[in-house]
Amino acid sequence: MTEKRIGNQNPTQSVILPYTKSLYKKAIDTYELSKRTAQEWQINLAKHIYAINEDGLWVHTKFGYSLPRRNGKNEVVAIREMQGLQDGEQILHTAHRTTTSHTAWERLCRLLDKAGIEYESLKATGRERIDLPDTGGRVEFRTRTSTGGLGEGFDLLVIDEAQEYTSDQESALKYVVTDSQNPQTIFCGTPPTPLSAGTVFVDFRNSALSGKVENAGWAEWGIEDEVKDIRNKELWYLCNPSLGTIFTERSIQDEIGEDKNDFMIQRLGLWIKYNQKSAISENEWRELKVNVMPVLKGPLYVGIKYGNDGANVSMSIAVRTLSGKIFVEAIDCQSVRSGNNWIVNFLKNADVASVAVDGASGQNLLAKEMKDVGLKEPTLPTVKEIINANSLWEQGIYQQSICHNDQPSLTQVVTNCDKRNIGSNGGFGYKSQFEDMDISLMDSALLAHWACSEFKPKKKQKIRY
Repeated sequence: MTEKRIGNQNPTQSVILPYTKSLYKKAIDTYELSKRTAQEWQINLAKHIYAINEDGLWVHTKFGYSLPRRNGKNEVVAIREMQGLQDGEQILHTAHRTTTSHTAWERLCRLLDKAGIEYESLKATGRERIDLPDTGGRVEFRTRTSTGGLGEGFDLLVIDEAQEYTSDQESALKYVVTDSQNPQTIFCGTPPTPLSAGTVFVDFRNSALSGKVENAGWAEWGIEDEVKDIRNKELWYLCNPSLGTIFTERSIQDEIGEDKNDFMIQRLGLWIKYNQKSAISENEWRELKVNVMPVLKGPLYVGIKYGNDGANVSMSIAVRTLSGKIFVEAIDCQSVRSGNNWIVNFLKNADVASVAVDGASGQNLLAKEMKDVGLKEPTLPTVKEIINANSLWEQGIYQQSICHNDQPSLTQVVTNCDKRNIGSNGGFGYKSQFEDMDISLMDSALLAHWACSEFKPKKKQKIRY
């Protein structure tokens, strides 16, 4: 009889710090009281997560791991949380969606029931909780927000659906384990898709693999580069450790559809190196980059955009080149709390032909401040003109009549944007695909481009005798 084949039990890429002792066996024994059997790859990850140093502290204060979907990655977290409850730890389990955090609560309750471990439970959607009265151990389940966790202390922080973990959420959560005597944070997720909102997981992975972060471990199953043949079963087994145990080859065959890239991300664990579905692609924007600064001709045209959330204001300039193109450059993006002095000072000291300002949160105040210092009144574009400005921006990119000097901040926003509807007649604007990238930077650039495009220089009057 042919032995049943199972997926690769070892990560395709990992960074594990050296250690000589791990407390994982006790955790596996506790988990298997539930009548479940941990797979080899799950045991190995638990061993690394439970590694301790000579002082009895976690070797990996941060540990991240990534697997394609449906491989049972949350069982590793469950192993850690079950033993954590037994050890009296205070644990915060966070997820992107309420349904995911609720499912994690249900999973842990089932395991404890089957293991015969007595516990108390609170069922409150989005704020579930499990307590072990005998040990004082506690697990709270929360849906992530930009303020969740502030003011509370935990020993273990679990970041479920880590591909959706944003920088503002990290700012609110990363300090919740600071006052623990032995803190640990676990990142658990899949490779992000082009529409995933988070950037923290990507940054952590890159830092861990390059050795730029201390006390951190990482493990992943996936291909390193895009492949032509997604039906190659050897790749299926390489990237899915639970193939043959949790799901079958036939299950994967049914997943294959027209979207090859999605399959490579979701089933083969590919980490894309750029956002493939941005409304403006990286290649399109790169083709507009100048190798040598062009000869500029005429005055500046300034675009100023107050963000829709009222938090930031951005300013950019546009100017014609000797070859007839329009060169754009971002000046800055600052918090509105900083005031408008930096904008006004720039306008006073530059050769500016016109200024276009958009954003109800600040345009009228800026117009007044400009008037008070004797500057020319700005243009406050109508909705129709904003739609026109967005269309001109798109046309300028496609027709390559725009050029730029590849500023990192502007490039990042431009190449990670989506379209959004404006009005009811097919008009569109842009929005960022990531919460920590402010689209107002690009909006200010396209406003400056619009002002430059629309300006018609006065013809000199010819007098004939």
